[in-house]
Amino acid sequence: MAPSQQLSQAAYDRLKAEFEQLTTLGRVEIARKIETARELGDLSENGDYHAAKEEQGKMEGRIAHLASMLENAHIVADAGGGDTVAPGAIVSIRYVGDEDVERYLLGSIEERHDDLDVISPTSPLGASLIGARAGDTVSYEAPGGSLEVEVIEIS
Repeated sequence: MAPSQQLSQAAYDRLKAEFEQLTTLGRVEIARKIETARELGDLSENGDYHAAKEEQGKMEGRIAHLASMLENAHIVADAGGGDTVAPGAIVSIRYVGDEDVERYLLGSIEERHDDLDVISPTSPLGASLIGARAGDTVSYEAPGGSLEVEVIEIS
């Protein structure tokens, strides 16, 4: 069984709509492209046919991925504006000893928006941030050793 996928209601709705579009109109459209390419003749040297079949394979992979995500989705409340880091929150952090402040969205890659990088709640950094408050310093194990980050802001 696939692990539970934490999604906001908006992301779940968007992914469900994409799934519906791909499994209905998307499949019909790709079938038409394949049929049109078949009519051009010899399939062994038919670039249009091979391109359409490759597109079909990619689309079916996306459909399978979406089906798994939606089946295992756990809808989480919008964490924006809370005083602790939770999935769905945008968190500003600074690595100890560094001056740069970085902003991340804590959640699924499917939640990505506004050009923010995404940190998975199950990653070492993401897991260490959950429950932290602004001003807290948390540490996590990275491949190069232990790292510490300070939580600057939660939005």
